[in-house]
Amino acid sequence: MIASLASALRFLRPCLLAACALLSACTNGNDNVLQGWIEGDFIFVSPDEQGRIEQMLVRQGDAVKKGQLLFVLDSDLQQADLGVAQATLANTKQAFDRAQQLLQSKSGTQKDYDVAQALYREAQARLDAAQTRLARRRGISPVDGLVQQVYYRAGETVPASRPIISILPPDNVKVRFYVPEPMLAKLAIDDPITFTCDGCPGGMTGKISFISQYAEYTPPVIYSQQERHKLLYLIEALPNDPKALRVGQPVDVTVAPRAHVQ
Repeated sequence: MIASLASALRFLRPCLLAACALLSACTNGNDNVLQGWIEGDFIFVSPDEQGRIEQMLVRQGDAVKKGQLLFVLDSDLQQADLGVAQATLANTKQAFDRAQQLLQSKSGTQKDYDVAQALYREAQARLDAAQTRLARRRGISPVDGLVQQVYYRAGETVPASRPIISILPPDNVKVRFYVPEPMLAKLAIDDPITFTCDGCPGGMTGKISFISQYAEYTPPVIYSQQERHKLLYLIEALPNDPKALRVGQPVDVTVAPRAHVQ
């Protein structure tokens, strides 16, 4: 239920903000000031296999570094598989060494040697796989960032590939806003923006990193001269100081559109 509500809110938020942007463009005396919000691309850390969380080593809001241990899952099955792989490798190594000796003394055949060698290499690969499975029971942070959400607690069982933790790297924070169709042709990638928000430091800046190719909230059937101002295009910009921002925070964006396009 919570996940469904969160998904619905995430879907509706851009719609509401875009509607506000259109209303602002109609009522604000400065057409270059647009309403937007802070968005983030989260990194989700998930287990490869189902398991029970034995240790949870971080909390929401914690700053983590790349390579830092986040959580530990139970590993009884993986340790058992590793023991089997080690025993199999030892047996196949013994058989391979024997086949090699027999071939050198001309008491064995090349075929027996090749079979023993293949089984030995396969056992080595199985051991490597078992060691990897065991190592991946320890959740490691793939990036630097802030822990945004912890979805499971110590003692709970997590299905395979289900996110346990979400992390927001500073470089994944962006400003999103909508511009009306008449302004679109005057903006380009890397154009500067300034923006303000409640409680934020003054003079925050950024650069446009994405301009949507598709219009949203279009009027039906005919795009008349009078109706074109209702077309809105999504713009994304990368802030120069993302650490001062929070996802979902409303902002007032000021753009400086070019007078004309060459």
